[in-house]
Amino acid sequence: MTLNSLKSSALISWKSIGKVQKTLANCIEKQGIGLHSGRSIKVQLWPEFAKKGRYFKIGSNKIESSINFVQESPLCTTLCKDGVMVNTVEHLLSALEGTGVDNCCIEITASDTNDPFVEVPILDGSAREWVEEIEQAGIVDAADENGNSCEKLAPFVNVPFHIKRNDSFIAVFPSQEVHITYGINFPQVPSIGCQWFFSGVFNRSFYATEIASARTFCVYEEVELMRERGLIKGGSLENAIVCSASKGWLNPPLCYHDEPCRHKVLDLIGDLSIFAKFGNQGLPIAHIVAYKGGHALHADLVRHLS
Repeated sequence: MTLNSLKSSALISWKSIGKVQKTLANCIEKQGIGLHSGRSIKVQLWPEFAKKGRYFKIGSNKIESSINFVQESPLCTTLCKDGVMVNTVEHLLSALEGTGVDNCCIEITASDTNDPFVEVPILDGSAREWVEEIEQAGIVDAADENGNSCEKLAPFVNVPFHIKRNDSFIAVFPSQEVHITYGINFPQVPSIGCQWFFSGVFNRSFYATEIASARTFCVYEEVELMRERGLIKGGSLENAIVCSASKGWLNPPLCYHDEPCRHKVLDLIGDLSIFAKFGNQGLPIAHIVAYKGGHALHADLVRHLS
């Protein structure tokens, strides 16, 4: 892999970070329920050659984890190619990016094998179980099809810039290390309110201890509306933390005092992982500052960088 293999721009430069690309040492298999579909789903993660990156396999169909296939959808990140769709990919991709698994085949089998719509199981609503499975399976150097290891490149941000949607924004600043600052604001839900999370230097250990266990959350008073829209059919108190505007948290305790904000960071890492190309790093080397972001705004940032 050379610098010429990747497009640099005024905004970013692809540079070596002194590491080689990685993959899984062994296969991982998990079974679970889809958050939105409510169906039983099996996921198998297979080791892959260097430079192949991360991609989804549904039957004979292959969907690369790429911004080219991101389809805007409510409450999650969806990839769609040739009429085949995989939903809620962000937590698994976050775990792979956060632990440094650069090359991986993600094979998904739903209970209804004729349905072109599949979903990554929600598990407990965080990335914790994926991280535990990855650590147990092991991570090794990835060799290409000729048996050679490949240097790992990362996108370094060159100049400050920002993007916004209404009162939501993401600003990105040059840095020699990854830092993430994230803010959320739910004034109608006092138990959540306004929260800010400031990361230390982002690395695999920090991700595993400070981010991976943060579960997805929802506002109790909005649950029925989401169900009427055909969403969260598989949602329960076992795979999300639920907060009522009047009664507070319905299923405490929280993993962190600022768990909702940390979960937004988890989502951000999964969504930005889609910027990865040819088995390189997706998360930009930068100080990323986001406020009231979401999957759509995260995807906007990837498009702006691409």
